[in-house]
Amino acid sequence: MADEMALDLEELRQLHGIAKRPRVVSLISCEISKLEKLSSVSPAQIPNPSPVPTPAKVPSTSSLIYTTLGSFSWDQDSDKLKIYISLEGVDQEKVQSEFKPMSVDIKIHDVQGKNYRCVIPKLNKEIVPEKCKILVKPTRVIVTLPKATKGNWLDLHYKDDKLKPSADKDKDPMAGIMDLMKNMYEEGDDEMKKTIAKAWTDARSGKAADHMNFR
Repeated sequence: MADEMALDLEELRQLHGIAKRPRVVSLISCEISKLEKLSSVSPAQIPNPSPVPTPAKVPSTSSLIYTTLGSFSWDQDSDKLKIYISLEGVDQEKVQSEFKPMSVDIKIHDVQGKNYRCVIPKLNKEIVPEKCKILVKPTRVIVTLPKATKGNWLDLHYKDDKLKPSADKDKDPMAGIMDLMKNMYEEGDDEMKKTIAKAWTDARSGKAADHMNFR
């Protein structure tokens, strides 16, 4: 192949010497230049592609086994609330967190050979994810959750509105009233419970619901 290329190059040079028209001379010059470049590179000079190194496999966190941290304490003020996780030997760099407006997911890795996880799938109200912080102390982990709206939370976890009557039209109206009274009784103070108990008794006795006196 190299011999053929050399013969082609020699003939093109001869044609270049006898060509008169500028366009023909230019075309021959381009071909000569191409062949000269090809002939100057031997197969041994062509570099072989370097092998691409295979990255080391890093275990996925989805394959890890976690111990659920279901027991923790918390407190609050009007601006924020704090979660206190009692756990010794935690490395700040081995704490992974995911904060969303209505949820918290905290993963704590390699604590005496174990991995721990604290998840609140649905908070009582919204927080500000970008302002959430985690502070590791010698015997506990403190999670600070700034509130999206100032105020007091009745609970850390989200709860359906128990005082809202059922919208099921097919349900017995009296059964809906009884459910409402039961929920109010469970969440009321002593005075409310006395009032609900009397109204409940009256309702069971067949008295009209509008005779109930709620305070």
